[in-house]
Amino acid sequence: MAFKTLLALASFVVTAVAAPASTKAACADGRTVNNAACCAWLPVLDDIQENLFSGSLCAEEAHEQTQFLTTLVTGFSIMANLEGKFGGGGADGSILAFSDIETSFQANFGLDFTTEAFIPFALAHNVSFGDFVQFAGAVGVSNCIGGPRLQFLAGRSNISQPSPDGLVPEPTDSADKIFARLADVGFSPIEVADLLAAHSVSAQYEVDTDVAGSPFDSTPDTFDTQFFVESLLTGTAFTGNGEGGEVLSPIPGEFRLQSDFAISRDNRTACEWQSFVTNHAAMVTKFETVMAKLATVGQDASSLIDCSDVIPVPPAAKVQVGTFPPGKSIADVDSACQATPFPTLSTQPGPVTSVLPV
Repeated sequence: MAFKTLLALASFVVTAVAAPASTKAACADGRTVNNAACCAWLPVLDDIQENLFSGSLCAEEAHEQTQFLTTLVTGFSIMANLEGKFGGGGADGSILAFSDIETSFQANFGLDFTTEAFIPFALAHNVSFGDFVQFAGAVGVSNCIGGPRLQFLAGRSNISQPSPDGLVPEPTDSADKIFARLADVGFSPIEVADLLAAHSVSAQYEVDTDVAGSPFDSTPDTFDTQFFVESLLTGTAFTGNGEGGEVLSPIPGEFRLQSDFAISRDNRTACEWQSFVTNHAAMVTKFETVMAKLATVGQDASSLIDCSDVIPVPPAAKVQVGTFPPGKSIADVDSACQATPFPTLSTQPGPVTSVLPV
């Protein structure tokens, strides 16, 4: 089963700072960019917005791209490289170059649909697989209301090797195992929690294929704090069959991963997790920071070109604070943060309804 949620390391720049108008480079279509080399990405942007992201929507494809990004780079091992073994190339796009090999790994089950969608676009625009993966992920999440504007650095080589098997975490893994695996990539437990903001606009497709598309929160088209609220509510029922890494969820149709449950309640991450409930800005900023770090795993960031200004500006967030879903209250909260009480939230009006896509 694919654990497309872990969430797939060196630069901490988040978005490109606009250059003075006099330094802008004019592209053939009349648009301008900060660096002339970035003009090549404007046709790619137009193509994928229309033909991959359904006309710039925060739809199924956008949900998949965010998870795809956070999964891929976990197939990397600093320790293996230090021991003289090949520990993967990091953010090098090897899963596209060797899709027949890497999508056969158990943890990558189901990723063949994404790789098959990506490869023709990268080839058509003659861009490297590693660059295209990062670009598509950044563009996809920018289509979501309240989303981040991720950094995009271009210039990765198209030379890669297949990543070793057995490195990508799975939803049945314990918090200890996940933190240890991500530490070997260069991430702290807090950064793992920050990465999981991706679940605000994500859904599962392979843990239980009978309920493919079931979201991780009730607002999967909005990059908001609802995931961090709803993941801390006491579960009452299974959306799927309750196997393969699923645990009880609080809302009909919502899917809860065992790994999310464990990390949200672990004493190393519980307070970071809870802090996002009422702080959308911090959630976005920390996600942008940790994704910038993830995008350069195994890469020399100094050799890449900052084309972040090509990434669209996301629609503004409508709310900054999470709310309890209909029928839920503070009595349903199962928070593990000992340092800070769970915040006071309002409850959404209306009846309890399923969020499973029809």
